[in-house]
Amino acid sequence: MSEFSHKPVLLEETVDSLNIRPAGVYVDCTLGGGGHAYRVAEKLTTGRLIGIDQDGDAIKAATERLKCFSDRVTVVRDNYVNIASVLGSLGIEKADGIYIDLGVSSYQLDTAQRGFSYQLEAPLDMRMDDRNPLTAADIVNTYSQQELARIIRDYSEDRFAQNIAKHICMEREKAPIQTTTQLAEIVKQAIPMKLRLTGGHPAKRTFQAIRIELNGELTVLKDSIGTMTELLNPGGRLSIITFHSLEDRIVKEAFRKAENPCTCPSGFPVCVCGAVSKGRVITRKPILPGEEELKVNRRSESAKLRVFERA
Repeated sequence: MSEFSHKPVLLEETVDSLNIRPAGVYVDCTLGGGGHAYRVAEKLTTGRLIGIDQDGDAIKAATERLKCFSDRVTVVRDNYVNIASVLGSLGIEKADGIYIDLGVSSYQLDTAQRGFSYQLEAPLDMRMDDRNPLTAADIVNTYSQQELARIIRDYSEDRFAQNIAKHICMEREKAPIQTTTQLAEIVKQAIPMKLRLTGGHPAKRTFQAIRIELNGELTVLKDSIGTMTELLNPGGRLSIITFHSLEDRIVKEAFRKAENPCTCPSGFPVCVCGAVSKGRVITRKPILPGEEELKVNRRSESAKLRVFERA
């Protein structure tokens, strides 16, 4: 395994947002290389940090990096959608802080054989958990043209989704599409020539869409935020870093509903639905990377941090 290197995005901002108590219980839902977790663990004394990740390479790297905190850190290989059962198995009922750093790690992007990058020659994989029997190649070669167009449109907001899906289906009739560079070239050919020279690589959006579909990223996020809110102690914080508008929209809306769940028509003088607020949104506007971070880590450019506090 090559070295798992990943610069934690919005590191200080995320840790500060959690209002860490030395004796508190905290959950890192996307442990990665352990960058955020290391900083959190440093602030604990009798407290506990649970680190969750579905990526086997991340689990190995983080376990090694955090071994100096073995008295306060527990590492679990799982998907964070199962956070309730993970904590339950450890005898933990509530947490004082939960945080998620969404998206793909630098290690996953830069390790060619993982198949996440459209710039590196590799098998079409893109699995965040290699125990998943489905790969990106399966999606590209077996989804119907309609299904491909849907995921590219919905998960990347690419206006050329239909044409990209058409080109993929035309090419796979000749032979299965097996590598990242094959797919990247097919997508490139589906984009009008004059637009290929602007806005970055034309395959970036399609790769994002296939990755999201394969790993169920948006579904997992939607299904988890409510559970995480319920798992927080009063005053506990849920901090989430997103990297594209689809994720950010889900988080923003979920936090808004948790703060104001009332379903009564706007004209009602008093609430009669009985829905009770779960807490308050701390970040009316998302926290963004500062100039210094942007200089040293270009992958932080699209990062946004939103924070919710349990009542």
